[in-house]
Amino acid sequence: MTTVAELPAGFADKVLSAQTTFRSVMDAMARPGSVQRVAAASGAPANMMRGTAAIALTLFDHDTAVWLDPLMSETSDIAKWLKFHTSAPVITDSSVCSFAVIGDARALPALDRFAFGTNDYPDRSTTVILQVESLTRGDAFELRGPGIDGAAVLRATLQPADLFERLAINATLFPRGIDVVLVHDDEVVAVPRTTRVVAKGD
Repeated sequence: MTTVAELPAGFADKVLSAQTTFRSVMDAMARPGSVQRVAAASGAPANMMRGTAAIALTLFDHDTAVWLDPLMSETSDIAKWLKFHTSAPVITDSSVCSFAVIGDARALPALDRFAFGTNDYPDRSTTVILQVESLTRGDAFELRGPGIDGAAVLRATLQPADLFERLAINATLFPRGIDVVLVHDDEVVAVPRTTRVVAKGD
């Protein structure tokens, strides 16, 4: 059994690293499809990438309910690490979570299992943090929408293969919807609910 003292460390410099990570995530949201680097955490539990850990340390707190996919929830140290470093409640009901952390992207649940928000409070939706294989190589995805000058091309190796087809539901839900942050190691790419994929290539 892991004790608190044995849990991986968070940020070496908590304030500076959190500020840097927050700025990187905001830049990613403002420029969908662009690859941003976050201030990687000094340590992270098994199955959690450094970028995911950095986002958690920066954005999670006692008011942000977190849902973990089976890979994450079955790694007992992850829930302990989150509680110790962020105080965020880890819940089992994905429909009311603020963040969903997906370690096994191939097992991403149907998006209607998450919160879409309401027309009056669209911010009461789930942000999905999805760990992927690569954000610099793989299939090419042409993205359009607010924050993109014309079109942006994201080259990524990600699962599920139909991720962007699933996210097309955002067009009918707006202003409600699901925001996604793709993570590989210390790299992040944001796909806000306003972003559309218009083409896919090799």
